[in-house]
Amino acid sequence: MTLVGILLLILAGIVLFLLEFLVVPGVTISGIAGLLFMAGAVYLAFDNFDTTTGLLVLAAVLVIIIISLFFALRAKTWKKLALNTDIDSKVSELMDDGFKVGDEGVALTRLNPIGSVLINDRKIEGHSQGPLIVERTEIEVIKITHTYVIVKPKDKK
Repeated sequence: MTLVGILLLILAGIVLFLLEFLVVPGVTISGIAGLLFMAGAVYLAFDNFDTTTGLLVLAAVLVIIIISLFFALRAKTWKKLALNTDIDSKVSELMDDGFKVGDEGVALTRLNPIGSVLINDRKIEGHSQGPLIVERTEIEVIKITHTYVIVKPKDKK
């Protein structure tokens, strides 16, 4: 095997090794394959060339691995890969939307204990304080929080 083939094995090993660190976390096939490619390149350098060339290839592989890990584990690298969005929206408060204790409506979905309810022709999130409330059951608001209402089944008279 020529020196170019050994260098291509080292390059493929480094690419697979970096793929392991940056894309596929954990010990996977790409990391193991990258390690095997680089070890194979060092073995072939010792086998096909003299000891000096083998030691130079081994030293180069170790230096390349250290430099690659240094750049892969820098904070700037992870900042480029991380999601950096902020949520700056506000949740509307239901108390300002015309809801009051005693309002009646209907359960649009099963409340077990959370689901959707229709009150005052508006679909909102409802929580059941007690047992399961099946859909299409008439409900009554017993408490209003900032983002949802707490309901119970409407009393049958």
